[in-house]
Amino acid sequence: MKAAAGGGGKESPAASLLRFALLLLLPLTVLYIFYTLHAILSSTPAANGGMATNALAVSHLTNNNNNLTQSTPSPLSPPPPVPPPPPAAPSATTLQHVVFGIAASVRLWEKRKEYIKIWWRPGGGMRGFVWMDRLPVLRRSPTAPEADGLPPIKVSSDTSSFPYTRRRGHRSAIRISRIVSETFRLGLPGARWFVMGDDDTVFLPDNLVSVLGKLDHRQPYYVGSPSESHLQNIYFSYGMAFGGGGFAISLPLAARLERMQDACIRRYPSLYGSDDRIQACMAELGVPLTRHPGFHQYDVYGDLLGLLAAHPVAPLVSLHHLDVVRPLFPDARSRPAAVRRLFEGPVMLDSAGVMQQSICYDEGKRWTVSVAWGFVVMVARGVISPREMETPARTFLNWYRRADYKSHAFNTRPLARSPCERPALYYLAAARRAVARGGETTVTRYQRWRRRNEARPACRWKIPDPDALLDSVLVVKKPDPALWDRSPRRNCCRVVSSPVAGVNGNKTMTIDVGVCEDWEINQL
Repeated sequence: MKAAAGGGGKESPAASLLRFALLLLLPLTVLYIFYTLHAILSSTPAANGGMATNALAVSHLTNNNNNLTQSTPSPLSPPPPVPPPPPAAPSATTLQHVVFGIAASVRLWEKRKEYIKIWWRPGGGMRGFVWMDRLPVLRRSPTAPEADGLPPIKVSSDTSSFPYTRRRGHRSAIRISRIVSETFRLGLPGARWFVMGDDDTVFLPDNLVSVLGKLDHRQPYYVGSPSESHLQNIYFSYGMAFGGGGFAISLPLAARLERMQDACIRRYPSLYGSDDRIQACMAELGVPLTRHPGFHQYDVYGDLLGLLAAHPVAPLVSLHHLDVVRPLFPDARSRPAAVRRLFEGPVMLDSAGVMQQSICYDEGKRWTVSVAWGFVVMVARGVISPREMETPARTFLNWYRRADYKSHAFNTRPLARSPCERPALYYLAAARRAVARGGETTVTRYQRWRRRNEARPACRWKIPDPDALLDSVLVVKKPDPALWDRSPRRNCCRVVSSPVAGVNGNKTMTIDVGVCEDWEINQL
């Protein structure tokens, strides 16, 4: 047992060698770690110093380059081009910029010239000529206005060499179609627009200028309106401005038309009138019709009441066929006298507002009131919607009497059959200017009109009859020359006072017409 114990305490040679190796490697490892840390710690400042040195070197080179750049003269570069000044805005269009060409004939001159006298302003800066087939008997030179205030007269050129093959037409259409070109050849300075019309066309000059002034006269424009008759527009063209209602051609387009019109006319010998020849040439020039609802051909018969009482929300520019329809005012002595009443009153006071419709209601009596300013006031029993009131009533007949009586180029509504529904009519009797607290205003008076032998049967409605309570209507309205400088909107009317049966014998209603407030709507 002692031998075993002594043998277990003796170390083997392999273990001695391993311990010797560990004792040798330990100080070497410590020494290696020490030197490594020393090398790392001592190299960091040197690196930073090197980076700083490099940065200084780069900065020095950059400064040298900048100095070289500044010291080296650069070649002279051209200055940037000066932008051209914006084109000057053209001055506002006035009557001086409009030249009228009026188609007339000796046969109808004595009768038709009465219409021209009403709207023509010989001393008001208007320019234009009456183009006739031959000279009428005149008291003065044809190149000067007549003593009673008419445009100078010119004789159209001979058109006998142009072919005309329409069997039921008249070759005077060729002469009339060339009026714009012949007027352009006169070379009038400052002309921007050439306006064509017939001798029975009545223009509202200020409204015409308002319409043309919103268009760029430096661009080609062909402005007018088609017919009120659907069949007329089918036979001719919906893209044609009917000459009786008048149309306007801008200066650039008139110049192009003048260059090609004679050749164009020869290509269309079978066309009927002058206005369809103009439209054919416009089609060749590629210029479409710019429609404006204020030009009125009035290819209708009968009474214009339904059309004018519900005039579109647009300035009234022209009237035509006044010898065909009934007088505007049924109590006027003649047709020209009726037109003169319109011009000497409303047109002079506020041309922009003529024929403009406004709709309101008398709540107490449940009446519907429609004011066509300067023309007529209609008062009807019951509440009629604005949608119905702004639709023209069929007081007129179609141009083709055997055709469908509803064949119009717009919506219409039938006349009321029941006597309880028929409106009482109050036509313009007087117009004047007045001064109120709010400034200048207009006062127009409308008088009750009854047809001869008119009888109004008794009505069982509980709504009072306006014909029994009202004899006249007073409308107060401020002039609004800037009406068409805003977006289109009907004026609003308000019933200021309404007569009460049996009170002081007063039978006058007072209405205020003006620009609608933001909150106003046409409802009862």
